[in-house]
Amino acid sequence: MNRTLITNIKGLVQANRSHVIMGSDMKELPIIDDAWLLIQGEEIAAVGHMNHMPHSDVTDVIDATNRFVLPAYCDSHTHIVFAGSREGEFVDRVHGLTYEEIAKRGGGILNSAKRLQTTSEDELFEGALSRIHEMTMTGTGAIEIKSGYGLSYDAEIKMLRVIRRLKEASDLTIKATFLGAHAFPAEFKENRAAYVDLLVDRLIPLIADEGLADYNDVFCDRGFFTVNETDRILEAGNKHGLKPKIHANELDYSGGVQVGVKHHALSVDHLECVGDDEIKTLLGSKTMPTLLPGTAFFLKIHYPPARKMIDAGLPVALASDYNPGSSPSGNMNFVLTLACLYLGMSPEEAINAATLNSAYAMGVMDELGSIAPHKKANLFITKEIPSVGYIPYAYGRNVVDKVMINGKLK
Repeated sequence: MNRTLITNIKGLVQANRSHVIMGSDMKELPIIDDAWLLIQGEEIAAVGHMNHMPHSDVTDVIDATNRFVLPAYCDSHTHIVFAGSREGEFVDRVHGLTYEEIAKRGGGILNSAKRLQTTSEDELFEGALSRIHEMTMTGTGAIEIKSGYGLSYDAEIKMLRVIRRLKEASDLTIKATFLGAHAFPAEFKENRAAYVDLLVDRLIPLIADEGLADYNDVFCDRGFFTVNETDRILEAGNKHGLKPKIHANELDYSGGVQVGVKHHALSVDHLECVGDDEIKTLLGSKTMPTLLPGTAFFLKIHYPPARKMIDAGLPVALASDYNPGSSPSGNMNFVLTLACLYLGMSPEEAINAATLNSAYAMGVMDELGSIAPHKKANLFITKEIPSVGYIPYAYGRNVVDKVMINGKLK
């Protein structure tokens, strides 16, 4: 079994931590200065200060002088199985159209769904695998991938089978989420109940039986799925063993947070529209509020009130929302930059949100999100940088030098 020793680490970040980080604790980020890290096989074996470095036999030694080592990011909200880009809509928004106006003209999610339905499974797989490689090289080691660009029985199943292939082909930890309730297909606009019936009576039972998804998601927001529709879809998922996640309150105070917590959702995501009622609902729950600042940045909408949420005692997670229409980037380092500049978060809070808390948001906190013995050796080594604050500061520059997944350099 391979034993790799990383030595002379300037700062070993998120060391020996294994719990959700909430409220004022989010500003605390444990760092071991002048550290070593021992990896055995696929797992972290031990960590410590260079004054007490072990002298046992090792297979490989990596010198990390003047470099930081961080746990790989867990990106708990992405849509990276898609067919084609949507830069035309980007140009439309530059010229003044809103995201909702574009959607009403057949753009947005429906645009992606139309393309995906005519794209082969192999083509979708190759495109998504390329995006996974791109994300890995900027420090991401775990990804949650949603369906939702199929919006038909056959196309949703096709998407989930692509995600299953990605799980088999990639070394990264991947979770699959069924998001058939992403939007209403054009043919169901006048009969919404029939589409909800299709999801509840046919797709959810089949997906659960075939083990095609880990989670069940709904876009509960103005112009998309109502609270009552969401309630029915999440109830059906729970019945078949698919734990809820939810898109909520991106466009309005939709009631999505409340219905998500009611169903014990693992996370409620977006949350640009969050007030006292939503915060009160989340406090004391086991639901992780997950913020996607890349979406607010790209759509030029207001950012979620992260500062208010953290100061109220909540945890928050960060994710990229990588998708072709509203957040065409999976670079979590840039997500940290946005969190610091526009969400009022410190670099320490942002790193906590993108590692341990986001690991919780995708159900993998027991094995990922921090650098601790017996967790997977999913981590990255920075280039020579002065501090962890340099990571969000140096936006546009990839500060990641080496990435290790399951104990192996990529």
